[in-house]
Amino acid sequence: MGGAALAIGGLAIAGTLAFGAAAVGAAGAVSQRAAGAADSAALAAADITSGAVPVDGDACAVAERVAAAHGATVDECRIDGLIATVRVTTVYAGVPVVASARAGPPGSAEGGG
Repeated sequence: MGGAALAIGGLAIAGTLAFGAAAVGAAGAVSQRAAGAADSAALAAADITSGAVPVDGDACAVAERVAAAHGATVDECRIDGLIATVRVTTVYAGVPVVASARAGPPGSAEGGG
């Protein structure tokens, strides 16, 4: 009887640890998806601002569409010269996940060469 209780306890602990590991792994995946959405949106906005991609319309509006395609929403979109800065949010288990990215021509970032 004692062995069965020990086995059940061990299985309960293993199941709890596995569930926790899966939750942490999923949170990491959502974080990376948010970062990808921010990167893609910033690149799209910077390409439009620089004229590399001819599009009629606002660069930030395109960034919003790109972020939405990744399942995120744009919280902030700022164009400073040829540099686009975008901050996006998505949600995991009711918790907001925020990521931001900057994009522009090579050498245009502060301190860049």
